[in-house]
Amino acid sequence: MRALVMTAPGGGENSQIQEVEAPRPGPGRVAIDVAYAGLNFVDVMTRRGDAAYAAEWPYRPGKEVAGTVREVGEGVTGLAVGDRVVAAPVGAGLAEVVVAEAALTVPLPDGVALREAAAVPLGLATSMLLLTDAGRFDAGDTVLVHSAGGGIGHAVAQLVPLLGGGRLIGTVGRPEKTSAAIASGYDHAFARDEALAEAIRTATGGRGVDLVLDPLGTEALELDLAVAAPGARIVLFGNAGGGAVADLPPLGRLMAGNLTVTGFSHRFLAATAPDRLARAVRRVVDLMADGGLKLPVTELPDLAAVPAAHDAMENGRATGKYVVRVGG
Repeated sequence: MRALVMTAPGGGENSQIQEVEAPRPGPGRVAIDVAYAGLNFVDVMTRRGDAAYAAEWPYRPGKEVAGTVREVGEGVTGLAVGDRVVAAPVGAGLAEVVVAEAALTVPLPDGVALREAAAVPLGLATSMLLLTDAGRFDAGDTVLVHSAGGGIGHAVAQLVPLLGGGRLIGTVGRPEKTSAAIASGYDHAFARDEALAEAIRTATGGRGVDLVLDPLGTEALELDLAVAAPGARIVLFGNAGGGAVADLPPLGRLMAGNLTVTGFSHRFLAATAPDRLARAVRRVVDLMADGGLKLPVTELPDLAAVPAAHDAMENGRATGKYVVRVGG
């Protein structure tokens, strides 16, 4: 079968399409014929060699897929060959066949297309969990989202209205991406520059924001604290820049503002509490089946187009969510 293989840390020149042996499922797992796979920034961080993302090289990326069950392993119940599913494999999803834990493989309701479903297991499910579990979103909250032009940012903009509605403020790395963020549902979008804190304060009438979703490590944490309303929650869920992570603020500062700073990791949640992730996936696909949730995606024609898309994501030129067509 064909698969995308990252041969060593570096740029797109180290990403190759190779012929590899199709995997077979062990106990508690299923093999899936991949129709579409989602692209995520975590694979960009792995490719450039950020610590803790790849245990060894070569590395097989890809953490969300949609397709049909090819084979079930021993002990698997509730899934059968031919079922349309979405899944969150630990990796190797950018391939024609992938193996995933049955606990993280969810049947697709009728009417949900595989193309859009490929954005669910990591992108949309993470966005749901960031809002509801980690961020304790309440209807009417003002939400600040860094990197609003990316896949998570677009997903958050679609989910907030379905969770009761709120005010959305996004930040982007390039000024030209503000219009796309507004078009996706943000009330305000600002480039991350020296005027950002004042722009956010003005947009909130000086009140501040109730919830911050921040994938930038601790790079923007001082800003997050400066624009936080009393009782705000700040959720750190990545380190997109790859820089050194600073210490968290002292307890006294958090207590003075009744603030919460918390972390979120899709990878560790999948490893330690797969039922929570699977529930989020089911909730999202049910919203899609009901017609209330529609996430526009950009389709790549084949695996050969993935390295260039990863380049665009790394350089801040990508907008929205990419999925790649893999199989029929």
